[in-house]
Formats: sequence, structure tokens, C-alpha cells
Amino acid sequence: MSDTTVTEVLAELAALEDPKARAVNERHGDDHGVHLGKLRAVGKRLKTRHDLARQLWATGDSAARLLATLICRPRTFELDELDGMLRGARTPKVHDWLVNHVVKQSPHAEALRLLWSADPDPVVASAGWALTTERVAKRPAGLDLPGLLDVIEAQLKDAPDRLQWAMNHCLAQIGIDHPDHRARAVAIGERLEVLKDYPTPPNCTSPYAPTWIAEMVRRRQDA
Repeated sequence: MSDTTVTEVLAELAALEDPKARAVNERHGDDHGVHLGKLRAVGKRLKTRHDLARQLWATGDSAARLLATLICRPRTFELDELDGMLRGARTPKVHDWLVNHVVKQSPHAEALRLLWSADPDPVVASAGWALTTERVAKRPAGLDLPGLLDVIEAQLKDAPDRLQWAMNHCLAQIGIDHPDHRARAVAIGERLEVLKDYPTPPNCTSPYAPTWIAEMVRRRQDA
């Protein structure tokens, strides 16, 4: 597959277009109609193709950009390049896959976490909070958890949707992973009531932080 071209990949993605998938995606703010499972299968077949990934990203097509996050070499991107990519990734799924599949694997993740967390653009700031949540869960040493809770307590209630979602995830993660801060995290969630009434399908965990924390702690205790 080493000779696969951008034109060929775009044609393949176009052939995978599903109107039903597009309708579902558009309800979530995304603008492509390729089932994500099929997109992952294409990525698995292509394997790592960093040059092709760069070319796919440059098309601006959302399905192509999602695929690019699967076949690139995350550690190859420079900090400024990732910053520009994030700021240009305006649909939720492209934004999420870029952060989760690429930036989290980058040697620039911590520098970008600090840069993005302070950004006035709430969508960019949400990426910073996603990286902070990753550190809360996996590399908490050096983080000021009480300070993070201070910021969340002050800003969560009135934050724009995507930033609010990312900050709420961080609140829950602190409560789940850090027993010394659990009571305060739960209390903040109970007082602010953010996402308390979020419609949650059966067998799924509510994003309301006190419920989320309690459920994940229970699962770990039962494991």
C-alpha cells in the first residue's frame, strides 16, 4: 500500500459515505458520513504513513483528517504544527481524535497543555483541559490538584459547552483517582449541578460528576 495516493484515499472515503451516518454525525456537530469503524479499518490497512497523513490533513476534509490521525507518526510533529492543527480542527470528532491519537503521544503534550489551557478560545482551552485530565489519571506528580479544583469551582458553571465538558471530566477524574480530594470534587459537582440532568442511555454512566465518581469508585472496589 506504499504507493497509495491522496486521490485514491479520498475516493475510498467517498465510497464509504453513508447518509445515515452523516445525519447522526451532524447532530453532534461533525460534517462527515463515514462510519468510524470503517474509517479505523482503512487506517489499519494503510498502517503508518506520515507523509500521506500530512497530505490528508491538508485537504481539510473531516473524514480524511480523522484518518490522518490514525496513520501519522505523532512524535514527528513540531509544537507549532500541532498548535495550528488544533486551532484548525473545528469539528468535535477531528478535535478529539487529534488530541487523543496524536497530541497525547507527542513530546510536546505538556507544553501544549499549558499553552492551550490558558487560551481565550474555549474550544482550544478544552484541549488543554483534556490533556490535564490525562495527567490527573496517569502522571499527577507536579499537578496542583487543589488549584485545579479552585479553577473548576469558579469557572465550570458558566463555561461554554465543550470547555465545560472537558473541565467536568477533569473534576470527575480528580474525584475518581485521588481519594484525598474526592469529597471536595463531589461537593463541587453537587453544588454546581453541571450535567445533572444530561440524558444518559441505560447501562451508561452519567457525566454528572458525583454520580460518575461514585460509579467508577464502586467498579474499582468490585474488581
